[in-house]
Amino acid sequence: MIEASWMEAAAGGGLIGLAAGGMMLLNGRVAGISGIFHRAVEGDPGLWRWAFLFGLIATGFLWRLLWTASGFDFAAVPGGYIVAITGGLLVGFGTRMGGGCTSGHGVCGLARLSIRSLTAVLVFMGTGVAVTAVLRYLKVM
Repeated sequence: MIEASWMEAAAGGGLIGLAAGGMMLLNGRVAGISGIFHRAVEGDPGLWRWAFLFGLIATGFLWRLLWTASGFDFAAVPGGYIVAITGGLLVGFGTRMGGGCTSGHGVCGLARLSIRSLTAVLVFMGTGVAVTAVLRYLKVM
């Protein structure tokens, strides 16, 4: 069995950085997933949005397929896939209401030294830490 290491995290972070930088350089746009998804569903012209979203999903499946074949043991999704999908949809809805998502603010906004993005990142990271602490205290996780 192969275990994940810091190298996979570093490679993933590097690829995210390259994608965000490439999006800004080649398209002049911030790689904020919630905005891209919202505009694609809204019917805004631009096949690139659907290609970007398809690439996100397809890459996840491809990565899992390649790692599973190499003996990597993936942890079970806590609560099952329905809970994970529901949580993802709720997070997506919240990020649209809040005017941006973790990728837009955390990756692109902080790179542009945006105070608005710094505030957003501090709020969602702080909330995540607090919720995790409470759930672990309650032995839910």
